[in-house]
Amino acid sequence: MKTIVIGIAGGTGSGKTTLTRRLREHFGADEVSVINHDSYYKRHDELPYEQRCKLNYDHPDSFDTALLVEHLRQLRNGQAVAVPTYDYTIHNRSDRTITVTPAPVVIVEGILIFASPELCDLMDIKVFVDTDADVRILRRIVRDVKERGRTLDSVVSQYLTTVKPMHEQFVEPSKRKADLIVPEGGKNHVALDMLIKWVSTHLQNA
Repeated sequence: MKTIVIGIAGGTGSGKTTLTRRLREHFGADEVSVINHDSYYKRHDELPYEQRCKLNYDHPDSFDTALLVEHLRQLRNGQAVAVPTYDYTIHNRSDRTITVTPAPVVIVEGILIFASPELCDLMDIKVFVDTDADVRILRRIVRDVKERGRTLDSVVSQYLTTVKPMHEQFVEPSKRKADLIVPEGGKNHVALDMLIKWVSTHLQNA
C-alpha cells in the first residue's frame, strides 16, 4: 500500500483540526489515519506539577519528534504504532497509548511539524493554515478553559509568555516550507476542494 503523508501546520487555534476532520470525513476513517504532534510531548515524571506548569510547551524541544518520525516510517512500512497520549490537566504524558493503523492517507497535525527537517522529508504535501491572531487566541481560550480545565488567567499568561513569542520565532517562519497556504482552515471550501482533488489524484495513481 502506497501511503500519502499530509502535514497540516499553523498557529494555535488556526483551524488545523477542522481541516483534518473534514478531510477524514470526506475520505473515511478507513482511508485516513491521524497523528497529532501534541501527543508526543516529552514525559516529565521527574518534575512536580508546579514545575511542569512552567515549562515552555511551544518550543520544538518540548516534543519527542524523533519518536514521531519513527512512527511515521513504521506506518509507511505498513506497521501499526502505539501513539502516546498527553494529559493536559496534569501537564504530563499519561500511561495510555492509542493504536494507529496504516492507511492510504496519514495526516500529521501540529504547530511545529514544519520546524523539523526530518518530519518534512516524510511529507508528500505540507499545508499551513493561516488565521488571524485575534481569532486564534479567542479559540485557544475557549478550548483550554472548556476542554482542558484551565483558568482564564493561566491561558492568557501562557499565551503572552510562550505561545506568542514561540509562534513568531518558529511557527510563522515555518510557513515558508508549506506547499499550500490555507487561510481560515476548514472553512476555506475552495482550498479544501483543491486538497481533496490532490489527494484523490495521488490515491488513484498509487
